[in-house]
Amino acid sequence: MLPKMRHGGGILVLAPFLRPRTPFHPRRKVGLPRREPCEQQEKNMSFHLQSKMPACDFLPDKYESYPYEHMVKIRKENVSPSLYTSYKKPLLLHQGHMQWLFDCDGRRYLDLFSGIVTVSVGHCHPKVTAAAQKQLGRLWHTSNLFMHPGIQEYAEKLASMFPDPLKVIYLTNSGSEANDMAMYMARLYTRNFDIISLRGCYHGGSAYTLGPTSLSQYKHVIASGTGCQTTMLPDVFCGPWGGSSCRDSPVQTIRKCNCSPGSCHAKDQYIEQLKDTFRTCVPKAIAGFIAEPIQGVNGAVQYPKGFLKEAFQLVREKGGVCIVDEVQTGFGRTGSHYWGFEGHDVVPDIVTMAKGIGNGFPMAAVVTRKEIANALARSTHFNTFGGNAVACAVGSAVLDAIEKDGLQNNCVEVGTHMLLEFAKLRDKFEIVGDVRGKGLMIGIEMVENKETRQPLPAEEVAQIKEDCKDMGVIIGQGGVFLQTFRVKPPMCITKADADFAVEVFHAALSRHMERKAAAK
Repeated sequence: MLPKMRHGGGILVLAPFLRPRTPFHPRRKVGLPRREPCEQQEKNMSFHLQSKMPACDFLPDKYESYPYEHMVKIRKENVSPSLYTSYKKPLLLHQGHMQWLFDCDGRRYLDLFSGIVTVSVGHCHPKVTAAAQKQLGRLWHTSNLFMHPGIQEYAEKLASMFPDPLKVIYLTNSGSEANDMAMYMARLYTRNFDIISLRGCYHGGSAYTLGPTSLSQYKHVIASGTGCQTTMLPDVFCGPWGGSSCRDSPVQTIRKCNCSPGSCHAKDQYIEQLKDTFRTCVPKAIAGFIAEPIQGVNGAVQYPKGFLKEAFQLVREKGGVCIVDEVQTGFGRTGSHYWGFEGHDVVPDIVTMAKGIGNGFPMAAVVTRKEIANALARSTHFNTFGGNAVACAVGSAVLDAIEKDGLQNNCVEVGTHMLLEFAKLRDKFEIVGDVRGKGLMIGIEMVENKETRQPLPAEEVAQIKEDCKDMGVIIGQGGVFLQTFRVKPPMCITKADADFAVEVFHAALSRHMERKAAAK
């Protein structure tokens, strides 16, 4: 029997609850007993929604752990307070299936944030899960002092995804660790020390990577990451320069452009800022430059076309190596290319990746040239868990799933569709300042108004996010002022899912504007 349909506000809605399992998933045991849809969620779903949440034929297992209130108590008493939770009443998520998440009460949510852009091919993807289970029954761990088939097989497979000369792999466990290693390699290879990054970037939370990371909320009052300098972020929406044809995206900024055919005024001005950083902030020779192809934590900020290519040339003239952080953009997420750097027509010296590499399994990698890798071999360097047998099996299965499920192409089709639909909301709402991105790497920047482009207060953005959650959609929040929504779902999301997400976001914006009007 389907979930009960009710009328809410004159609109027929269907609560985003559970549908019965079909024989397509025989591996799952019977889960939650059938129950009435959650009244609060059904009420929230009725607000301005003309369509129902897309169907899902998966039924989660019954939640059998501690009650919600006890989980909250444990969280407060036994989990580090630095690990904050999202939402006023934090979600207690119990199970995941592809683009869907289920909480402890069985409510279903469309995941537009992928565990901070980490679930690439889908929650508990059956083929990735099977690969992990098979390896767990064979061999868990040996350390990389010993050879096991997985590390060689995976290294060869991953290297085949890169252009020459990027063919040497160093496997780690997290993005912070990978970027830490990339900086270390750059300094060892060049025998220089200073590293430049872009303001607004996030490259990790370790003592070393907090140096290039340029978001104050991640900084502490003690010294960390010495020898790092930042340069102006080439942000064509909020920065001093930018216009309507600057970035590589189906959606351009609403700002007017001063560019002429074959040249980009904004790019030239931001390059001048980088040159000024070279003249005033660093020695004549540097170790390197690190950048994301599209900034992630800062809200999918894109640079003017040609900026990264010219920046790389300048860095190499200063003796530095060019590091690209693909932790969020890699593995086909941008759609047009497998790696974000390819969209900038550059070949880095070092590439780092994590998050989507393991679909939620803790693993990461550094890929570089042989001569740079050799610099690390001058002394002993060891990583206990890097190249773990289970991690390699998972990583290999993720690569297979991306190819066999056609996920890179799906990022192009669904991502472009979603971007264009969100752009319609930008045209409708004064508080939606910018919609940007490529593929399924999308940012929606919220403003007080389009003229000033001043950020919408973070608490207002958070309330819109709460409303989206109440209507069954989980979305991320980022940016220097926490003013930007981050839309980066599992790459298996469908157009029907995208349409539902846009409709929910539309309803949340409408609700917000009604609140503001009522408060006047």
